[in-house]
Amino acid sequence: MTFSEILDRVGSMGRFQFLHVAILGLPILNMANHNLLQIFTAATPVHHCRPPPNASTGPWVLPMGPNGKPERCLRFVHPPNASLPNDTQRATEPCLDGWVYNSTKDSIVTEWDLVCNSNKLKEMAQSIFMAGILIGGLVLGDLSDRFGRRPILTCSYLLLAASGSGAAFSPTFPIYMVFRFLCGFGISGITLSTVILNVEWVPTRMRAIMSTALGYCYTFGQFILPGLAYAIPQWRWLQLTVSIPFFVFFLSSWWTPESIRWLVLSGKSSKALKILRRVAAFNGKKEEGERLSLEELKLNLQKEISLAKAKYTASDLFRIPMLRRMTFCLSLAWFATGFAYYSLAMGVEEFGVNLYILQIIFGGVDVPAKFITILSLSYLGRHTTQAAALLLAGGAILALTFVPLDLQTVRTVLAVFGKGCLSSSFSCLFLYTSELYPTVIRQTGMGVSNLWTRVGSMVSPLVKITGEVQPFIPNIIYGITALLGGSAALFLPETLNQPLPETIEDLENWSLRAKKPKQEPEVEKASQRIPLQPHGPGLGSS
Repeated sequence: MTFSEILDRVGSMGRFQFLHVAILGLPILNMANHNLLQIFTAATPVHHCRPPPNASTGPWVLPMGPNGKPERCLRFVHPPNASLPNDTQRATEPCLDGWVYNSTKDSIVTEWDLVCNSNKLKEMAQSIFMAGILIGGLVLGDLSDRFGRRPILTCSYLLLAASGSGAAFSPTFPIYMVFRFLCGFGISGITLSTVILNVEWVPTRMRAIMSTALGYCYTFGQFILPGLAYAIPQWRWLQLTVSIPFFVFFLSSWWTPESIRWLVLSGKSSKALKILRRVAAFNGKKEEGERLSLEELKLNLQKEISLAKAKYTASDLFRIPMLRRMTFCLSLAWFATGFAYYSLAMGVEEFGVNLYILQIIFGGVDVPAKFITILSLSYLGRHTTQAAALLLAGGAILALTFVPLDLQTVRTVLAVFGKGCLSSSFSCLFLYTSELYPTVIRQTGMGVSNLWTRVGSMVSPLVKITGEVQPFIPNIIYGITALLGGSAALFLPETLNQPLPETIEDLENWSLRAKKPKQEPEVEKASQRIPLQPHGPGLGSS
């Protein structure tokens, strides 16, 4: 008997599982608000230099830029005056007295003047947030193995609630960035623990459906943010509004049970048995739960215990040739996906369309994209789906380079299509990576792979700064990186309808079986050419 069969005895898809997934899903619904929050809290309105104090009389004329629009970062040193020479009248200077913003909504940009020479700080704030997610994954992954999944989940909810609220009351920009870093740190812990606790408490046949359901929670969460941002024009109140619910999630997480596998592997089998009996009673199978014994539980999880004793580290991913090739290709695909995804997701205001409507469209494209991904994964396979998603996304981003800025509708369509492809890539990668790595090193492989997407998402905002040199440079970098990630995916083996490998030996045997059918047609072709040789010298030699 395996753990799945034990789960069937206590109710594998009863009331407990539906309530369990709902409690895990609600925070994910609200997590999109934090990931994409800076689209609205760091929106940059139209602005121009504030006139000097001595320019109160008469209209103040702004210098015009090459595009025929008023300069945003320069002003004339002197107001128009017929008595001054032309060269003196045309002399300009930076905005020494601040800026005037043409907007009724405030943001961190308007509060701390993150424009002109300081506009890089806006992108840095998003990178700091992504750095928190990256470092949180490294630190909390290890702590989760030591102290359990549920304590890390509970603490992460509290950290996100407290740091998100702290960001809303930040007196200075550096303090704001510190709190945003902590927000990212907490989000990483929530993501790691939610994925594990969701997978371990539902039956194998329902894992894909329940994982997709959690993915759709994030997708629908993207529809909530524009509505909140429209209703709450002050960035501090918006920041506080999306953070307060996590105090409630912190309290509700105390109902979430710990991972049974972790409890048994940590020598806490009696506590695991107590939880299983509680789940059985909740699902109306109290008698079945009472029949379970401690010895039976340990015996049935013997395989997991033995596999856990096989010590593999991240170095083995690069030491073993087959794992090294897989890790390189997957890491590039993960990096490219995170790198290109956030270039589009956080660049909504660049497309000149209503910010709130466009964010709803950007979120809405994930609904059909994930559905098409499920069909493609089931019929075309993981290999084809992953490569196609990144190659199409890279092509769409590169196409943006050649579309003029005044064709906003075409640019928006390309951006929405590209984001949909990258959402498909994310959905495929989570499944594909878990199927490629053997059980003995799967968690490590997932951690290293996920690390690269966090690096990509952290670097992505900084690449936008290169647009100050030439506007087309960022899209070329994003597009080429996505194409490289898609090309790397072509070198990965197919896992459709293949059993999950448990050990390194399983993976090697599986690879040999996958190559065998390709060799058989060559043998048949050779045997078919042999009878041709007696008809004359050299007829079959070529």
